Amino acid sequence: MEPVGIDNPYNHGAYLGLERAVRELGIRGRVLTPAPKEGYAPSLSLLARQKYDLVIGTGVFAAPAIDRVATRFPETRFAIIDVAHHDLAHRPKNVLGIAFREEQAGYLAGHLAALVLTLSPGEEVISSVGGQRVPSVERWITGYQAGARGANPRVATLNGYTDDFLDPAKGRSVALSQIAKGSRVVFQVAAACGLGALEAARERDIWGIGVDVDQTHLGPHILTSAVKRLDVAVFGAIAELARGMLETGRTSHFSLRNGGVGLGTISAGVPPSLKAEIEDVTAEIVAGRIPIASSVT
Repeated sequence: MEPVGIDNPYNHGAYLGLERAVRELGIRGRVLTPAPKEGYAPSLSLLARQKYDLVIGTGVFAAPAIDRVATRFPETRFAIIDVAHHDLAHRPKNVLGIAFREEQAGYLAGHLAALVLTLSPGEEVISSVGGQRVPSVERWITGYQAGARGANPRVATLNGYTDDFLDPAKGRSVALSQIAKGSRVVFQVAAACGLGALEAARERDIWGIGVDVDQTHLGPHILTSAVKRLDVAVFGAIAELARGMLETGRTSHFSLRNGGVGLGTISAGVPPSLKAEIEDVTAEIVAGRIPIASSVT
C-alpha cells in the first residue's frame, strides 16, 4: 500500500480499506509516504522489490510513477485510485484503475445545499472550495453546481481554488471570501486544505459540506458530506486478490449504483421532506434520468 497519511480525509479513506483488509482478511499491509523531493517512484519501486502482491497508489499525482514502475515490474500487480487504466500512458496490463463518479455525489450535495437555503432568509448563493484543478476535484464541483441548479435555477454558485491540498489556512481564506459574497453553504473539495474552509463556515455560522469521508464529527455546522468510498474500493481490490480473482489491465468503476459514492450523514436540522427529495433524486440518477456532466464549464 502506497502513501495514505491519515491526517488527510482523502487518504484516510484508502487507509481504512487497508486497515479492514488486515483485520478481516489477515493480510499484511504496509503504508509508505514518499519524500516530497523524491516523488512516488522510489516508494513504489521499494514495495515492488519487496514482493508485495499488490501496490496501491492514491490519486492522480501518483499515476505517472505507477505507469513507469508497473512497466519495470511486470510481475507485481498495482492499482491506482482516481485514474482510469486507459488514461495511463503505457496502459500496463498489471495495473487496475479505480475510478469514481464523483459528480453524482456532488450533484446530491449541491441539490441539498440549494434546498436548505429555503430554511432561512438570505441570499441564494452557495460555494465550493477546490484544491488543485485535477479531474476528481472538477467532477465534484461540476456535480455540485448542476445539483444546485436542478433544485433552484436561481441559485448562484461561487467556486475558488486554493491550488493546494495541505494548508488549511488557504482553504479558510477562500471560503471567507466566498461567505463575504453571500455564500450560505460551503463545499470543501480540497482534502486537508479544505478543513480550513469548513472552519470558516463554522466561524460564520453557515453550513459546510465535507468531502471524501463523513466529516460530521467536525460539528453541527456540517450539512452533510459528499462521500467517496475509497475504503470500499481498496478493500474490494485486496479481497479479490486474496481470492485469486483480481483482474488487472482494466478499470473498476464506483458510482451511486454500487454504493461507491453518496452522501454521508445529513444534519438533523434538515426536515424529512428535504431528505426525501434527496432520496428521490438519488433514484433518478441511478435510473439514468438525470445526466450529469463530468467537467467544470
